[in-house]
Amino acid sequence: MPEAEDVRRISLSLPDTTEKLAWGMPTFRVAEKMFVTLPEDETSIAVRCPKVERDELVLAEPDKFWIADHEAGFAWVRVRLAALEDEDELRDILADSWRQAAPPRLVDAHPGLGMPGQ
Repeated sequence: MPEAEDVRRISLSLPDTTEKLAWGMPTFRVAEKMFVTLPEDETSIAVRCPKVERDELVLAEPDKFWIADHEAGFAWVRVRLAALEDEDELRDILADSWRQAAPPRLVDAHPGLGMPGQ
C-alpha cells in the first residue's frame, strides 16, 4: 500500500515540482499550480480530475475515490491510499494530475508523462 512518503517522493520526481505547506498540509505544485494535496491524516490525497471523469471514477470505485464536500464545485477528487493496488497506480494518478496542472511547455517537453500506459 502506498503511503504519504511515496506521494512525496513520486510527486517531487515529476518535472518542475515543488512542495509548499498550505492549509496546514503539504501541497505539490508544478509551475506554482497545485496538482496534489496530502491532507492532515495522510491516508488520502486530493488530485486534479475533470468533473466528468471524477464522477465516473467515484461511481465505478467508491471505495477508492470520493469527492470532499468543499471540493464538489472544483475539478478535484480524493483517493484513498490504502485502496490503491500499488505504487504504479499511485504514480499514474499523480502524473495525470501533474499533466492537468503543468503549463503547455512542460507537457510538450514530457509528452508521455501522465498518459495511459506510460
